[in-house]
Amino acid sequence: ALRLLFQMLSSCSKVGDPRPGQPYKGGDFYAFLPDNKDGRKIAMLLKKAFERRLTFQIKSCNGEERVTWGFIPHKTSWDGGKARNGYPDAHYLREVCTVL
Repeated sequence: ALRLLFQMLSSCSKVGDPRPGQPYKGGDFYAFLPDNKDGRKIAMLLKKAFERRLTFQIKSCNGEERVTWGFIPHKTSWDGGKARNGYPDAHYLREVCTVL
């Protein structure tokens, strides 16, 4: 099993964000992939997406700006099925590969 950790620091939003110059709250975000050939391939693609700043976005939540997941689907749990962003989900690897 692969567990990916994305540590997003708190900072100030920049031009192009919803409210430039406003502080936002970061956090730790985990994603899970199977430890097999396909899972490792997806992990490398997710790394590239992260490096290109495509993984997260800043959103307003209860009057506070915070980092949240973007539009690339991530499995944030090992269980719970598709409805809870977990496994089992027989189509996830193919779907996320298409998005990436």
